[in-house]
Amino acid sequence: MPETTFTNATQVLEAFKGIKKVTIEEYFTSGHRTCQGCESALVMKLMVKAAGPRTIVLGSTGCMYVANTTYYTTPWVVPWMHTQLGSSGAAALGTAAGLKALMHKGKMKSEPINVIAFCGDGGGADMGLNGISATLTHKEYNCLILLYDNESYANTDIQLSGMTPYGAHTTFSPPGSVKRIIHTRWKKNVAGMLAAGHTECRYVATVCASFAVEMMNKVRRALTIGGPTFIHSLDPCPKGWDYDPMLSHELGELAIETGIFPLYEVDDGVLRYYGKTKAIIEGRKRKPVREYLLKQGRFAHFTEEDLAYFQAKVDEMWDKWEIPGVVPFKRLEATKAALVAK
Repeated sequence: MPETTFTNATQVLEAFKGIKKVTIEEYFTSGHRTCQGCESALVMKLMVKAAGPRTIVLGSTGCMYVANTTYYTTPWVVPWMHTQLGSSGAAALGTAAGLKALMHKGKMKSEPINVIAFCGDGGGADMGLNGISATLTHKEYNCLILLYDNESYANTDIQLSGMTPYGAHTTFSPPGSVKRIIHTRWKKNVAGMLAAGHTECRYVATVCASFAVEMMNKVRRALTIGGPTFIHSLDPCPKGWDYDPMLSHELGELAIETGIFPLYEVDDGVLRYYGKTKAIIEGRKRKPVREYLLKQGRFAHFTEEDLAYFQAKVDEMWDKWEIPGVVPFKRLEATKAALVAK
């Protein structure tokens, strides 16, 4: 058997120091059929640009599978494979383990190869959450799972998912004259849940492609740090959210500026807010959620009472959570006093 020098090393991908330092090579190009203004297509483009050519991409069923694999065409320049809905965690872990085994046996060159598995909010936050959780416990394998969250099952005509915001109009939750708000659940806090529950996972981050360089640098950090990592991307969707496609970038910014979707990373157990979320933490006033909600047709049925309820829930994230915007626990006053005394 040939001698091998394989270790669990990763590629070292330094952060881009500004837009002028971003590489010009593209690994997600023409040949896809995504909607005009689709933010998820931009996420794919930036994700693989940040990763570079020595990368394998795995995509579970969803918009970014169907729209990117028209018969005999594909925008992917790097190796790409479709995986079943809900299997992004298993696909990432299996591919990373397979590469490690082949290198260990000397059947392929020993080198760090990026493994990225992406999934939509239905495939990741709903039916695939168990597999992602399991993968994040296998610290001996290097892989990144990226969840692109357009807040519905957009590929099959905008059904409600566990990531759909309170009160949104979907094909499963149409507002009516008798009951105006059909969907009354609050959106899952997936990144916070995975960061809090997987203490050996070295990197979890939230991103938005409206801030492209920051987003790419989070991908590069996730691929460099080693072990399984997770990134949650909020992706405005013109079709599902019902807005003019030219507003995708603006809506991404508003989601951050209103505090609805905080930007943060948990890097080796250390929480850091960044971008406009960091400015909010440092004192900048959050914009009212109505500026974000009323630009979208899916909230067109909201009354002042509904807007006030939504605003109060977001205010609670910032004013009452143990870690604002990240961890929703609240300590008893007696516990706080005991810890201070100790």
